Amino acid sequence: MKKLPSIRCGRFTLDRSRPRVMGIVNLTSDSFADGARHERLEQSLERARRLIDDGADLIDVGAESTRPGALPVAQDEEWARLAPFLDAMRNAAVPISVDTRKPVVMRRALDAGASMINDVEGFASDDARSAVVAGDCGLCVMHMQGTPETMQVDPRYDDVVTEVGGFLRTRAEALIERGVSPDRLVLDPGFGFGKSFDHNLALLRRLDAIVAPGWPVLVGLSRKGTIGRITGRAVEDRLVGSVAAALVAIERGAAIVRVHDVAETVDAIDVWLATR
Repeated sequence: MKKLPSIRCGRFTLDRSRPRVMGIVNLTSDSFADGARHERLEQSLERARRLIDDGADLIDVGAESTRPGALPVAQDEEWARLAPFLDAMRNAAVPISVDTRKPVVMRRALDAGASMINDVEGFASDDARSAVVAGDCGLCVMHMQGTPETMQVDPRYDDVVTEVGGFLRTRAEALIERGVSPDRLVLDPGFGFGKSFDHNLALLRRLDAIVAPGWPVLVGLSRKGTIGRITGRAVEDRLVGSVAAALVAIERGAAIVRVHDVAETVDAIDVWLATR
């Protein structure tokens, strides 16, 4: 497949003339990086608007933590956290992506104006696929081995790059068979989701193999344990390492980087682009 020239996200179209930055907003109290900081609506809205001002091309909002060991949240509770945020951001200047694995929440989010659904389970169930096939929202298909509760217990692969790449292509093709236009799809290898430190490094080193078929690839390494292990720094001190990882991913072909620190990442990308 040839490289897709743009990504369709509802009423938005993102061209691929430059790498795109997705800013993170968590509506949870137990997110690994910023739990309890943005749980209140006004705090989360203030953060989202600041990230847009800082240059975010998309905002990814989640109301259920998927950090290692996290327990599921009831769908009504997840929606109760999301609904007022989506209502307030309905006319946002950038696409709002909703990070959820529940088909009911997917449908409600799209009805509330979300432009993308980001599913850590890669739209594994028929219910999830049915929830998103109609319309023109963007779909982020992620790989995860296991569940958030168990994924980091003992992840194993014979060849992590081949297996993750094959999984993502299979899931993308399943959505296309259901009628999803290819330009709605983004693939995410799922760094830290059922991967060891070595698995994460292998995926980053060989990201070009995931990118090669032409799909836009999203990379989320911001402040994760891999950055901490490399740098020896705590979550709140991983800014520089996270920006460096984002640039490495972009150099290897990532179309979107999902980050906590938008302004710093945008500056780094601008410098990188100026040297191209």
